[in-house]
Amino acid sequence: MKYGNFLFSSESVTEGHPDKIADQISDTILDAALEDDPQSRVAIETFVTTGLVVVGGEMTTKTYIDIPNKVRQTVKEIGYDHSYKGFDHNTCAVISTIDQQSIDIAMGVDKLGAGDQGMMFGFACDETPEYMPLPITLAHRLTMQLAKCRKEGEIAFLRPDGKSQVTVNYRDWRPHSIETVVVSSQHDPLFGGDDPTAAQLKKEHKIIEEEITEKVIVPVLPENLTKKKYKIHVNPTGRFVTGGPMGDAGLTGRKIIVDTYGGFARHGGGAFSGKDSTKVDRSAAYMARYIAKNLVAAGFAQKLEIQLAYAIGVAEPVSVMVETFRTGKASGEEIVKLIRKHFDLTPAGIIKKLGLRKPVFKATASYGHFGRDGFSWEKLDMVNKLHS
Repeated sequence: MKYGNFLFSSESVTEGHPDKIADQISDTILDAALEDDPQSRVAIETFVTTGLVVVGGEMTTKTYIDIPNKVRQTVKEIGYDHSYKGFDHNTCAVISTIDQQSIDIAMGVDKLGAGDQGMMFGFACDETPEYMPLPITLAHRLTMQLAKCRKEGEIAFLRPDGKSQVTVNYRDWRPHSIETVVVSSQHDPLFGGDDPTAAQLKKEHKIIEEEITEKVIVPVLPENLTKKKYKIHVNPTGRFVTGGPMGDAGLTGRKIIVDTYGGFARHGGGAFSGKDSTKVDRSAAYMARYIAKNLVAAGFAQKLEIQLAYAIGVAEPVSVMVETFRTGKASGEEIVKLIRKHFDLTPAGIIKKLGLRKPVFKATASYGHFGRDGFSWEKLDMVNKLHS
C-alpha cells in the first residue's frame, strides 16, 4: 500500500445506546446543578442495566436536585417509554449515592488550579466544513439520521438503540471514497414475535435493510464519495430486538472516542460527561479543540493536534505541544508561542473564555462534543486575531 493511502473507520452511537443514556443522565444532573448554582462542583457517574439506573459520585452545590425525576425525564426523552422496548422510565428503579467533593481535591480547585493532573488533546483538520475528520463526521450524521427517522415516524419499527460505522478510503492523506458503511438499529419484531422462523427472519431483515439503506444511508453520504461501489451492512447479525440497557449495561464515559475524533487523533483518556468545568479532563479538551479549529481555519495547518498537560492545583499547563503532520505553515514551536500569546490556558481563563459555568452540557452527551454548532468551543472568533 502506498504511503498516505489507507482505510480509516470511525463509529457513532445513538442517544439510546446504553453508554449514551448514562452520559446524558450524568450531564442532565450537572446542568441542573449549574442552573441554580454556577459554582457547583460535580463529578457524577451513571450505570444503567435492565430496569435499573444507579447514579453516584461527588457533588458540592447549594441547590437541591430531584435526581430520580431528572433520570426518568431523561430516559423518557431518549425514547424508552414502554417496557416492550426493554426499558421504561416509569418502572425503572433509580438509586443515587452522592457525596461531597473531596476536601483534598477542593484545595487545588480553590486555589484556581487544575482539579486533577492529566493530558488533554484537541484536533482539527480541513477535511470537512466542521473541521473534523470525515469518518466520524459521517458516522455521526448516520446516527442522527437514524434517530430522526425514528422520532418523526419515517421508519416506524425503529427503537432508540443504534450504531453506525464508516470506513473511508484515503489517497495521499485525503478522503477519496466511502469503502464500507455499517448501521445497526434496535427494532420492533416484525414477524414471529420472540420465536420467528428462518423464513420470517429473512423477510424481516430484508425490509429493515431496504428501509435503512433508502432513508438513512443514501441521504447522508456525499455523492462525490460514493461514485465507487461501497459495501453496506445493516444489522449484520440479522436481528436487533433486544437493545438498550436490557441488551447491554451502560456506563458514563465509556464512549470517549465517539465523543471526540473517532480515533483519528489521540486521546488523553479522561471522559467528559458528568464533570463540571473545573475538571480539565473536560474544559481543557474543549479549549484544545477551540484553539486547533481556529488555527486550521486561519491557515496555519491543514491538520493540527494540540496536547495540554496539567498538574493538580497548578493553574498554568505544565506543557503545550503542537503537531501539524507536515502540513504546517509555521513550526510547532512558533505555533505554541502564538497559542500562549492569544489564549489563557488556566482553568479559570478557559472557563471564562468558553462560558462553562452555564448549563450547556446535556446537548454534548450524544453525537459528539465536537463538530456541531451551538457550542462556544466551536466558534471561529479568533481567526483574525491569530494573524495579529
